[in-house]
Amino acid sequence: MKLRIAEIFHSIQGEGIWAGVPSTFVRVSGCNLRCIWCDTPYASWKPEGPTMTIDEIVAEVTRENLNHVVLTGGEPMLFDPIIDLTAKLKQLGKTITIETAGTIYRDLDCDLMSVSPKLAHSTPVGTKNWEQRHEDLRLQPEILRKLINKYPYQLKFVVSNGAQNEIEEIEKLLDSIGSVPPDRVLLMPEGRDQATLWEKAKHLIPIVIERNWRLAPRLQIDLFGDTRGT
Repeated sequence: MKLRIAEIFHSIQGEGIWAGVPSTFVRVSGCNLRCIWCDTPYASWKPEGPTMTIDEIVAEVTRENLNHVVLTGGEPMLFDPIIDLTAKLKQLGKTITIETAGTIYRDLDCDLMSVSPKLAHSTPVGTKNWEQRHEDLRLQPEILRKLINKYPYQLKFVVSNGAQNEIEEIEKLLDSIGSVPPDRVLLMPEGRDQATLWEKAKHLIPIVIERNWRLAPRLQIDLFGDTRGT
């Protein structure tokens, strides 16, 4: 059983309810979506990295004695070996976060399912072979319901500018998947530099206050900039 791995690195979690937690990141290469603003094209638009066995991945993960492991991508839920990988990590006592777009369901070991459903502004309009495919796949309410009913979760929405159409799309999706506690809903501004993220975050503050949602900064950008391995 092997996975193509774009990178494995040790850092702190920069996003979501566990922001600041020292973590080992395993970035699986390959994705079934093509977000126009994707910040990891080397794991989606142009997947790269070596093919590694599960044991090789685990050996890299355990080079640092960190309790938390984040399986990200790309889309880690695409690949069958992710089940064996989570099982071995759980045997080692690791706390596992899976970062996913929520288009695929699997039964596996996971302590936090970090689901990031993709809004309409993610669609790569005008991109041959991908525009309609992405649009058809990006929101899967039935799969989202299964994920949030099975796992501890957060719903992390990348928001372009906080425009009314974006918020309405989020609210419509939430209505379609059932009762979601407001503190499980996180808005994260879209951007790849600190100035852009902070400026957009300001516009999101009244939105999250009104709805009791959460604002999700991107700590890794603040600390390291838009760099790999952070």
